[in-house]
Amino acid sequence: MENEKSVQERVESWLSGSYDEKTKEQIRYLIANDPKELNESFYKNLEFGTGGLRGIMGVGTNRMNIYTVGMATQGLANYLKKEFKDTQIKVAVAFDCRNNSDLFAKTTANIFAANGFKVYLFDSLRPTPELSFTIRHFGCQSGVVITASHNPKKYNGYKAYWNDGAQVTAPHDTNIIQEVNKIQNIDEVKWKGNEENITIIGKEIDKIYLDKVASLSLSPEAIAKHKDIKIVYTPLHGSGTILVPEALKMYGFENVYSIVEQSKPDGNFPTVTSPNPEEASALKMAIEKAEEIGADLVIATDPDADRIGIAIRNDKNQIVLLNGNQTGSILTYYLLRRWKELGKLNGKQFIVKTIVTSDLFAQIAKSFNVEYYNVLTGFKFIASVIRENEGKKQYIGGGEESYGYLIGDFVRDKDSVSASAMIAETMAWAKTQGMSLYDLLINVYLEYGFFKEGLLSIVREGQEGAEEIKRIMTEFRNNPPKELVGSKVIVIDDYKLRKSYNLQSGTTTDITLPVSDVLQFITEDNTIVSIRPSGTEPKIKFYFGVREALHSKEEFDSVYKKADEKIERIKAELKLK
Repeated sequence: MENEKSVQERVESWLSGSYDEKTKEQIRYLIANDPKELNESFYKNLEFGTGGLRGIMGVGTNRMNIYTVGMATQGLANYLKKEFKDTQIKVAVAFDCRNNSDLFAKTTANIFAANGFKVYLFDSLRPTPELSFTIRHFGCQSGVVITASHNPKKYNGYKAYWNDGAQVTAPHDTNIIQEVNKIQNIDEVKWKGNEENITIIGKEIDKIYLDKVASLSLSPEAIAKHKDIKIVYTPLHGSGTILVPEALKMYGFENVYSIVEQSKPDGNFPTVTSPNPEEASALKMAIEKAEEIGADLVIATDPDADRIGIAIRNDKNQIVLLNGNQTGSILTYYLLRRWKELGKLNGKQFIVKTIVTSDLFAQIAKSFNVEYYNVLTGFKFIASVIRENEGKKQYIGGGEESYGYLIGDFVRDKDSVSASAMIAETMAWAKTQGMSLYDLLINVYLEYGFFKEGLLSIVREGQEGAEEIKRIMTEFRNNPPKELVGSKVIVIDDYKLRKSYNLQSGTTTDITLPVSDVLQFITEDNTIVSIRPSGTEPKIKFYFGVREALHSKEEFDSVYKKADEKIERIKAELKLK
């Protein structure tokens, strides 16, 4: 009953407050016609998490709208004023293709300007990595990009960045949350004023950023030999259309075919079920085009162009999708090999991966005597390692299994623009070695062992869904599996308790990474199962990693099938099917 009362109180405050009439009309409509949606919209405040806001668009305290965006912005502004006293605070603001993204971005810019900040606002949609770059370029104290990444069309989001161009981390993340939570009324928000503080930016920043992307190239001579590689690219209606084709052109690739129907920015994503390059259906049109023209490489980027999915031809000339671990492994191998061949490795370089990303990254790094770091899921943790090592060690590259990669350190978030160019360059280099990208992947497996990964996401939306996800985590924490497909679980890593339990020796050691609601089960045969609630979507994720010996290229299909079947048996044992 208390929950109903709080919903009623929130609804009444919106109906009597300084909200626009259209918003009030929508609330009255929900009262009369959709009480369940009314409850979902008002049962809580949309949480400003450690990365910002993300939620369904609509009216209400638990929805993305100009009022929740405005209160979040005022809270962030208040914190910036505390942190940077006696400083002319500068912020950069960008947005992607989603419905209302431009409105939310302009609202954000206006509030920052009204607080006396100098604001750099992009003139139209831009990739998230360019926002990260822009913060560093202008020496900003903070930045915001309006995006819900690859979420369904009903979502939007608000990502907050710090002065290093990375998403905010401790202690600023929790401190910002506290300031945002202090804003209890929209009348506390400075909505208008000092519009002269806003500077519109655009193509001049694109050029500076693209020049940086071009500077990453390691094999220009290989591209010159194979500049005619046919590449099909789709931005999935998002902001990649602004820069990815241009980056490929700057690298020297002359046969880049964009999917016209998906190159028009559209927040309704009319040609795809989901604008997520992790899903095969998102690449359907691009793959069809590749088959039509005989292309060797298909590239897809998500709406805010920080993630990249690719497809390549296998040894049977069939186009196959690569998962995020496979793409990242190819990139890691290429980068380290070329750095070594060019005499650039001196023992002071490093790469970074996340704890749910394939250990193949680490094995490759070890073989080149390059240091590697394991961090929590989220690119802000990769950026933290880069920041901590500035002036001491050199970051080469890194990434995570969820199709996000970063090469070089002038951006501090995942970057599909540079990754697209580097994947294409890797293909050109492989051709000079008499290999396709597929051959290169198989050779990596032959050298380091075959690693097969799987991912299962269980979606549970709304209040009931959030409670169910908590119950699932509690059940696995209290009743962990004793074995997986006949192999004993020998290590349990609980990142929420920051403890690693070795079940063989009976010892417990501390995990030094920050607290995170993640469980990992590791078996005697190096199988790893990781479980974590998503920090940005209403789902719980199960990650599976198995290893098998691969002795020859001819064995690949059978070993692949064996590993795939093993993952399916694990799902069945955990009652996930």
